[in-house]
Amino acid sequence: MKYRRLGKTNLQISEISMGTWQIADDPEWGKGPEEKDSFKVLQRYIDLGGNSIDTAWVYGWSEDKPKKHLSEELIGRFLQQTSQRSKVILTTKIPPLNQMWPISKDSRIENIFPKKHIIDCIEDSLRSLQTDCLDVVLFHVWLDTFNENDEWKEVCQRLTSQGKVKFWGLSPNYYDPAGCLKTLESGEISVVQCIFNIFHQKPITDLFPTAKRLDIGVTSCAPFDEGGLTGKLHKGMTFPHGDFRAQYFAGSRLDELDRRISQLTLLLEDEATTIPEMALRYILSFDEVSSVIPGMRNIDYVKANIDLSDGRKLSKITLKELKRHSWERNFYPWATE
Repeated sequence: MKYRRLGKTNLQISEISMGTWQIADDPEWGKGPEEKDSFKVLQRYIDLGGNSIDTAWVYGWSEDKPKKHLSEELIGRFLQQTSQRSKVILTTKIPPLNQMWPISKDSRIENIFPKKHIIDCIEDSLRSLQTDCLDVVLFHVWLDTFNENDEWKEVCQRLTSQGKVKFWGLSPNYYDPAGCLKTLESGEISVVQCIFNIFHQKPITDLFPTAKRLDIGVTSCAPFDEGGLTGKLHKGMTFPHGDFRAQYFAGSRLDELDRRISQLTLLLEDEATTIPEMALRYILSFDEVSSVIPGMRNIDYVKANIDLSDGRKLSKITLKELKRHSWERNFYPWATE
């Protein structure tokens, strides 16, 4: 496993972080693995050199059990039982109060991240993860207009001074990576987590140069485009009831995905032999990215992903070719309203 500096936090973070949305039951993913199997996945990740576990207050949350935070709680039990808290960088996220991803462009921060909500979520996450301090906390959505309000900054500073949070970050609204640049300039934020993959290349234009100039750590989520870049999805397939991908790949999107994956397959050779390998190597070819966060439900996925943290990047010729395969689209029209 290779490690990179997480911007001005100065944390040395493993190039491959462990995404944990899928390791506990979640209404949008269905039933997760048995807890003992998830523990084995977490342990294997650490044994292979991984030191970054990414979760969120909302992972595993449901209206039926509003006090439960299944992903955080599972991770908390694992770290307590194995006494390995000191080995990992824990990142979690504060959800928008209205539980909308992404939020609409006219949203106001007092309705999305009011002071009490921020504090309550931090206390929930501390309890769920069974820790005294969270390494990185992200606002799970963001608009640059939020930066005009100082209350969130004061709350963050207070929670940091109390020793409950080390570093603060944010995740810009889906498909709008430039929608946080003014906030990054304010100095309160140390980390930004954005969607970045072969299909969604927007962060390269504005976010990456700004993050580099300000020494902001960048982590990349959705590296496989919700499964689209695994090579396992195909036209005509159906998803289990409740699976959010039924909406994400609705209509003719699977047909279009099939066509695009066929084109990418033509590029497979010595630099990358599979679509997932190409997807992860593409992201790690950018020095601005400190860590990439694939979801990992079983031990085989852990080994396959971590094996790609070997310092080898795609060539400039391949990166130039992949630029033509950008597939920018917004499946959430309310976010632009």
